[in-house]
Amino acid sequence: MANPTGESVSDAVRLDFDRRLTLQFGGSVVTSDAGLLAYRELDDALGLSVMAARCSPTHARARTAALVGLLRQSVFGRLAGYEDVNDAERLRHDPAMRWIVGGKAVVGRAASPSQIGRFETQWLATDKNLSALADLSGQWIDLVHGRRPPRGIVFDMDSSVSPTHGEQENSVWNGHYACTCYHPLFSFMRLRTTSPTSCGRWRRRNL
Repeated sequence: MANPTGESVSDAVRLDFDRRLTLQFGGSVVTSDAGLLAYRELDDALGLSVMAARCSPTHARARTAALVGLLRQSVFGRLAGYEDVNDAERLRHDPAMRWIVGGKAVVGRAASPSQIGRFETQWLATDKNLSALADLSGQWIDLVHGRRPPRGIVFDMDSSVSPTHGEQENSVWNGHYACTCYHPLFSFMRLRTTSPTSCGRWRRRNL
């Protein structure tokens, strides 16, 4: 290796025994969350984050691009398993997250922990925005069904166990669970789409 600290013209290090082989430090462009890019592609195709931003009652007072970026960083971070706001300190530099957020973050940085913290605990936490978010999942599902209409209804029935103590009314001994309990039966209804892996709207009914 002629120059172990690097080459003057190229940032790649070539080895003397075979000059076709190069070594390049890519720590600043390496990510462990590249799989999120597939979800970002789906988000872009369906316009989910954009719809979420525009559903906010306070959307008119904020820039859509800024809201969409913050929403994506918050949602995609948790999708990758980063549940702490402090994780934003590392994720804001992560190349995958910067491309997911889009806009200026691609060539700069995503939101800082303090920015994400204010977004989640102050902006999202308002009563109007919480109400809009509660209805958002149904709107997303309707959007998907608009592109791929459901072709049937599937009922999934299952039981659950709720242990009781003392002599509570209507509680009985259950040999399988080896306890005295309530044993309600639940029915989950899902609209079947043209693809068995497509999402559907679930409703639970206590029988």
